[in-house]
Amino acid sequence: MATETTDPQPTVPTRVLAVLLFAQFCGTSLWFAANAVMPDLERAQGWPAQTAAALTSALQMGFIAGTLFFALLAIADRFAPRRVFLLCSLAGAACTLGSGWWAHDLWALKAWRVAAGFCLAGIYPVGMKIASQWYRNGLGHALGWLLAALVLGSAAPHALRGLTALGAEVEWTWVFPGVAALVVLGGVLQYVLLPDAPGAQESAKNARGFDGRALGTLWFDRRVRASVFGYFGHMWELYTMWVAVPLLLAARLDGALASFVAFAVLGSGALTCAWGGQWSRRWGSARVAAGFLLTSGLCAALAPWMVEAGEVLFYAWLMVWGLSVSSDSPQFSALTARNAPPHAVGSVLTLTNSIGFAISIVSIEWMSHLLQRWAVADLMPILALGPALGLWMLRPLLRESPQR
Repeated sequence: MATETTDPQPTVPTRVLAVLLFAQFCGTSLWFAANAVMPDLERAQGWPAQTAAALTSALQMGFIAGTLFFALLAIADRFAPRRVFLLCSLAGAACTLGSGWWAHDLWALKAWRVAAGFCLAGIYPVGMKIASQWYRNGLGHALGWLLAALVLGSAAPHALRGLTALGAEVEWTWVFPGVAALVVLGGVLQYVLLPDAPGAQESAKNARGFDGRALGTLWFDRRVRASVFGYFGHMWELYTMWVAVPLLLAARLDGALASFVAFAVLGSGALTCAWGGQWSRRWGSARVAAGFLLTSGLCAALAPWMVEAGEVLFYAWLMVWGLSVSSDSPQFSALTARNAPPHAVGSVLTLTNSIGFAISIVSIEWMSHLLQRWAVADLMPILALGPALGLWMLRPLLRESPQR
């Protein structure tokens, strides 16, 4: 039976979490930089509505390649995570500028988004690795805040696009350099202001490079398998829902208002990521993750009826979905980081991300293909299969004493 960790933990400086949160917010703004301006690009270039899904899949493929590279070479375990985060932030910013410069060429834009996804593999999972080094106790709480920053960062380009749409004097093309500046700022600040965690250098010396046995815990360790497969079910739903939200809103809104509402829906998950971190201290990470997974799965299943509902019910449903769909992720990461072999936490988290994002590509491409024949709302109930599988796989951890 798992019990709450009682190992002593050195006092963590207050600035550590604040710097990590800001750096994660800035770095993950890379994620939807292109998606946020797709309404403008589609009008300017005559591209079909499925283009946003294709660009998202391109970035996810880059992320998968990057996470496999980082996991198999144990980059986040063998080298200083702060330095990895910085270098990948600078490279990701360059890729975002390239996306803006070649935004008129779809194939070039896809190539730049693949490269940006590769760089994100050194930002998102590496940020979690840094957090796991500092917060051996209360990791669910820390990762809740960290994933809140990720959700806000991912949604931020929609807010930037909304601001540019408010006035003709500001063009949507400024979204790309704006995001690039944010990414650089986050990478530099975390490198300058964040010290190495206690024991980080010793941990790097003990890292073994490729460790197939440690990576195999995803399948062969009961606790790791439970949280990892719960995360996989979550990933079947998450990014397809993020791609679908602007499409669901397009039937009722357009222009700046549509962008701001999309930001509100998608960014609202930051609140529950943070709250979930607090709740995990009382109920444990597994139970908190299960609650969010159940809620988001129900929202997906209800989509065909909710899109036909009145204004109040429609927007309330979208907000509940936005609040729940991303908030189980930090708790899955906390459970995996806690149960994985200590010397390979970074590699296990990174490989888990890689597989999860491969699942998200399948889900996104499936939706993109079926959109040619089905309404987007009618496709959403199939997303509920992911949360259903995740809840089933999470059962071993739900039966144990709470892990926080």
